[in-house]
Amino acid sequence: MESPSTKLQADKVGKPPAARYVARQPILTADEKVFGYELLFRDGVQDFFDGIDPEAASRTTVDTSILMGLDVLCDGRKAFINCTRDVLLKDYVTLLPPEQAVVEILESVPADDLVIAACQRLKDAGYMIALDDFVLGDVREPLVEFADIIKVDIRDNKMGPGMAIAKRFASKRCSILAEKVETREEFSATMQAGFKYFQGYFFRKPELMQAREIPANRINYLRLLKSISSTEWDQREIEDIIKGEASLCYRLLRYLNSPIFGFSREIQTVRHGLAILGERELRRWIRLAATLVAGQNKSSDLVLSALVRGRFCELLAPKVNCGDADLFLVGMLSLMDSILEVPMGLVVEGLPLPREIRDALLGNDGPLAPVLKLMVAQERGDWLNVTALCDQLHVADAFVGESYWNAMQWARQMTGAA
Repeated sequence: MESPSTKLQADKVGKPPAARYVARQPILTADEKVFGYELLFRDGVQDFFDGIDPEAASRTTVDTSILMGLDVLCDGRKAFINCTRDVLLKDYVTLLPPEQAVVEILESVPADDLVIAACQRLKDAGYMIALDDFVLGDVREPLVEFADIIKVDIRDNKMGPGMAIAKRFASKRCSILAEKVETREEFSATMQAGFKYFQGYFFRKPELMQAREIPANRINYLRLLKSISSTEWDQREIEDIIKGEASLCYRLLRYLNSPIFGFSREIQTVRHGLAILGERELRRWIRLAATLVAGQNKSSDLVLSALVRGRFCELLAPKVNCGDADLFLVGMLSLMDSILEVPMGLVVEGLPLPREIRDALLGNDGPLAPVLKLMVAQERGDWLNVTALCDQLHVADAFVGESYWNAMQWARQMTGAA
């Protein structure tokens, strides 16, 4: 029987634009909910080198957003689109829906009369406007009256000037966003200083790094992952664990009765559902459901990214020399420490994982290390490292870009089905 996840992908996932590369950086609220994503694109391997035409890059951002779809790229959240002066004046961004697109005006854009008029048109049409990399004495101060969000790079500005910007410009109408927030300390400091939004990866680093045990309500997730990672398959044990976790039981029955399968009769019992799924698909579903349920109280980007990582690594598997390693499991587990809020050492300690997978997850050198590094580089839009790692793994970077887009499609669809 064809895998339902494979069938879903074949039915619903289109082909991305040829030779397009995309990454997204999450923007969170103070309670760590995803507000939106800044989208980063490149056309090809030269796109990150000096001499790139910023106008072409900005037009590419708009064009690729249309072709790939903002719902997939941003999971239904706001999409921050970098805009140059030319893109603003020619109203290219109005091809995107105002309820989703945030016009992010780059630091190179002068606040001349034509730009001011373009901002007025955008506000009249219902678009949010953000000023990127704002500094004290910024030449774009005349645009502040149109700005819904002012973005401050706390690395370039240092904390003092950044806080001064927040104090001066924050209002009910205009919110201040802290960029490059990489630690919990920076998150706390900027939040206390009046910043409302936060861009960076601080939330992907477990806060409770000194934890010595996994909270009781999360034990079942690792018990399940341990069961499906074992070479000895014990369906009765898996059934008992699922029955003991109401949210997992509900998700299994919901998944089996979704249109993905199209069964003529409802699946009403866990045992019946496990028998129908079969061992291979059940292993896949448990990884998906355990990740979703374990991360119910975490940032939605954290959970979605774990699924994107799993699927992305799985798609790479036929192209890279990884032996028999389960790359879906590698990608998914790479964020499980943050989801469960425990050290990665404690996560891998409880699972019967092959040495190469354990080494990769713990950040050690080994055959899978380049795969994980490529995954993170692609995720962050670190195009220089993406190309270098593609060369190391002997995989075409066009294939990597396409695989990442397909993984985003798959993850968004599966979070609605599971």
